[in-house]
Formats: sequence, structure tokens, C-alpha cells
Amino acid sequence: MTAGIGVMMYTVLDQARADLEGTLARLAAMGYLGIETYGLVEHFGPARVRDAIAAAGLTLTSAHTPFPAGPDAEALLDANEELGAGILVWSMEREEFDSPDAVRRGVERVNEAAERAAGRGMRIAYHNHYAEFSRRFDGQQAYDLLLELLDDRVLVELDAYWAQMGGADPAEVLARLGDRVRLVHVKDGPAVSYEHDVMVPIGEGGIDWARTLSTPSGLRWHVVELERLHIDTFEALRRSYDHLVGRGLSRGAHVPAPIEERT
Repeated sequence: MTAGIGVMMYTVLDQARADLEGTLARLAAMGYLGIETYGLVEHFGPARVRDAIAAAGLTLTSAHTPFPAGPDAEALLDANEELGAGILVWSMEREEFDSPDAVRRGVERVNEAAERAAGRGMRIAYHNHYAEFSRRFDGQQAYDLLLELLDDRVLVELDAYWAQMGGADPAEVLARLGDRVRLVHVKDGPAVSYEHDVMVPIGEGGIDWARTLSTPSGLRWHVVELERLHIDTFEALRRSYDHLVGRGLSRGAHVPAPIEERT
């Protein structure tokens, strides 16, 4: 079955903080099926965010939240349990890919989070940036070392854009991840600079999304994330939806009319 289409709420964080219910309703009206939370629970509290998602008829795909490890673990788990999150997504820091030992130390935190989350019936998912793919140790890609060390219960959210910027082929990465990958961040642009890239609507940049998203994998959700836009955010989300759902790459609430039929 084609994966559902969602939105990473970092994309509309300012709008959601100003009008949570209205922003979610607007995303649902476009045809988006789900959202990945970011920065909302801290602002509104988990109960209001949970209720607003339900009122909009959306699904909570995942919660983008720090790994529940260390002294803050139980508070993070409490909040996400009240939110109703089943998958908690976060990343290791760029400097944690400076050496194999740094990777091993960082993974200890992720695996602790996986153990603690399992006790609450939740799963951890690892979200990459570019260092995981750009750095190699004795010929081995840092991402491969990471996957070897991660607890088998840790799922994957692949950010295909940053993977490509790190020198990887996102389609090949998805193929070898198999059922372990459940979510993919879908963004588009030049894929040349982590700090300075300006994103564009999906299908208008340098990522071959048709090839990437047609690769057999365990994906359940295509989560659109657009950062540093030079056009209206909702317009960019609409054009992204039309591209992904209109071409049958993602599943939405409705199929957009062909371009020539739109007014």
C-alpha cells in the first residue's frame, strides 16, 4: 500500500504556535493525513496537541522529541504517553560521528532510550542528518556502523535529502533498510549546504522522488518538511501535496485535479 502523506510541524511551527487548531485544520483540508509533532507539546502541553490532532481528523505519525535517556527520560515519556505517540524520533549530534568511539558513545544514549520507551509500549526511531553518510571509518560508512550498534528495536526515519547531501543514494539506502525504515522526511532543493539551502516544493528541486519513493521498503509515512522557504509555506505545502499525491507517489485524502483542469 502506498505510504500516507504527512507534514513535519517544524515546517509550520510559527503558524501552529499562533493558531494550533486552525493550522492543523488547514493541513487536513489540503489532504494531508498526518503530522509529526515538533515544538508543540512544549508550547501547548500534550493534551491540547492530542485533542487538536484528533479534531482535525489527522493521525499522529510520530513525535520529534529528544531521546528519553538520562535524568529527563521519565518526564519525556510521560509527555509523549499523554500525547499518544507510538514512535519517538530524534538524532545524534554531528560531532558524535567524528570517530567510531564517538558513535559508540552516542549510541548508548539511543539504546537506553529504546529500552525505556519499550517499557511504555513506544518505539524509538533514528533520524539522520548528513554526517552519518559523509563520514567513513576504514572504508565503512558511519551510518552502517550506527545501524550495527543500534538496538534492533530502534526504527529509522530516513531524511533522504540530508542523506543525498552526504553522498548517499536515498533509494539505495531505503532498499537496504527494508522494514526497519517506517518514515521518510521528504524535502527538496539543491542539496548542497546544511546551513544555507533554501527549500522548494517537492518535485521542483534536485531529488528524484519518483525513483526514491517507488523503492520497496517498510515506509508507512512520507513526511513533508520544508525549511527556509522563499515562498508562502502553505503554497509550498499545496504544491508538494499535488506533486506527491497527483503522481501516485504518496496517499492523501484526495487526488488533486490535473494541472490543466485547475483554475
